[in-house]
Amino acid sequence: MSTAQRVTRVTRLTATGAGYADLAAHVRCHGPLPAVDAAHIIDVVERSGLTGRGGAAFPTGRKLRTVAGNARRSGAILIANGCEGEPASGKDHSLLMNAPHLVLDGIVLGARAVGAEHAYLCVHEGQDDVLSTLRRAQSERRAAALPDVDITVVEVPNRYVASEESSLVHLLNGGPALPLSTPPRPFERGVRGRPTLVDNVETLAHLALASRHGADWFRQAGTPDAPGTALVTIGGAVAAPGVYEVELGLSGADLLAVAGGPFEPLGAVLAGGYFGAWLRADRFATAPITPLGLQGAGAAMGAGIFLALPAASCGLAETARVARYLADQSAGQCGPCLNGLPALADALAALALRGGGKASGTITSLSPYVAGRGACRHPDGAVRLINSALTTFADDARSHAQRGPCQGLRRTPILPIPVKV
Repeated sequence: MSTAQRVTRVTRLTATGAGYADLAAHVRCHGPLPAVDAAHIIDVVERSGLTGRGGAAFPTGRKLRTVAGNARRSGAILIANGCEGEPASGKDHSLLMNAPHLVLDGIVLGARAVGAEHAYLCVHEGQDDVLSTLRRAQSERRAAALPDVDITVVEVPNRYVASEESSLVHLLNGGPALPLSTPPRPFERGVRGRPTLVDNVETLAHLALASRHGADWFRQAGTPDAPGTALVTIGGAVAAPGVYEVELGLSGADLLAVAGGPFEPLGAVLAGGYFGAWLRADRFATAPITPLGLQGAGAAMGAGIFLALPAASCGLAETARVARYLADQSAGQCGPCLNGLPALADALAALALRGGGKASGTITSLSPYVAGRGACRHPDGAVRLINSALTTFADDARSHAQRGPCQGLRRTPILPIPVKV
């Protein structure tokens, strides 16, 4: 990852620009692991303005300082989250495949910052390519006798809610990978009852770079309010879909241009993934690609997922498919997910596929009883997405209600949904 260029393909995370960077290539590109102490790491990360890249955009330095303070008596645990529960995202997989040593450096330095002697690197089950790459990288580090912490790679069930932070804590404590009610939050009491730092693998990679090069270096990219770069997944109706590293702060139009631009007129863009929101194409084009900029436009940065929808496609039908997927991914632990999400998915599917005037009213009346009432934020994200569809595609919703389904149903779906096996 580099700030030397405004826009960088993720494959240029390596020294050569082609695939896996072994330890020697990693050190040539980034330098050796810095011999810095906990106070230095926390101070640099705080001044850098680095925020979490997993979705919440919480200030990383503040999180480090909080966990370190809570861990003075008991010691801490670190969880590096590389599960990538969003089906439309590819950034964490690309990062782990291309630059695993950068992530491992971040784990070592993050653990040093909070006083953790043990760390877990979590990835989804079935990612044999990632597991093989991590084994290779760890072997290289052992052979080089690098300063290290005890890092255990853990396979997590490939379900949407399994990679939520409390789900990971529950799994590592011997339970199923299901969300827990909070408080306590992991930074207060997590794995084995210890304060636990949970960070996305991209966040830890940025932490490693900031610790090496300093806060001023990190702030050379991005904006004063959103410094640095971010890995983004750009998909849908663009010429060159993929994972890119971009400076924060560019416009939505510039972001789509990174991926070759749209190959046909767009109607909307889904910003932030399946817990994000739809924006009309013209509104997205002028929105700043930062957490606050997208929030101000009515969407979210999330894990950096942006999916372009053609104007000729049906946004209601696309959202109905995702709503059904999210309902099926529920942990089934509480009523809002177990009953509310299927009912919302059914109502949206009825509007998209059959038309009629009752579905929109059903969604509007049911949503307040689902959002904000679950053990985790799964129902909140699903409701946000559904309601954004009714707002962004309001004209389509009225047309469906009055005249039935539109011609967009004939188009090939854009949003990826995992195939059940």
